[in-house]
Amino acid sequence: MNQETADPDTQLGSPIRNFSVLLSPTPRGARLGRLLATEQLRTWGIPLEAASHVVAELAANAATHGRTSGRDFRLTLYVVGDTLRIEVTDTRGDHLPVLNPHPPSEQEDGRGLLLVEALADRWGVTPGPPPRKTVWAELSARPTHHP
Repeated sequence: MNQETADPDTQLGSPIRNFSVLLSPTPRGARLGRLLATEQLRTWGIPLEAASHVVAELAANAATHGRTSGRDFRLTLYVVGDTLRIEVTDTRGDHLPVLNPHPPSEQEDGRGLLLVEALADRWGVTPGPPPRKTVWAELSARPTHHP
């Protein structure tokens, strides 16, 4: 589920950290993903606020828009150097996320990617083997302490 390795190519031998979990494509699975990610980031000493919001939005999108009955989505966190990469892979590669910079004010949803855009240094979508896609975001992640 989670792993730490020392990569000789990283500066000063900083470990590469990763965490990955399969979750049900439901609101409960999305909440569990946010909670698990928050606890993992806390153990790594990574600042939580922006990262937990990005995880929550990407996981909620996977549970809402990437949902396929009987197929889980995967949440993966990587820390390499000072960069945290959050990936959410679902099985709706035919349904790509669209950033709507001006959602109607009366519309209750459609603002999640605006939040991701505001909090992440960069984000995007990578097609996977059919029928998958991965929505990812990268944030600066200078640890608050070294575990």
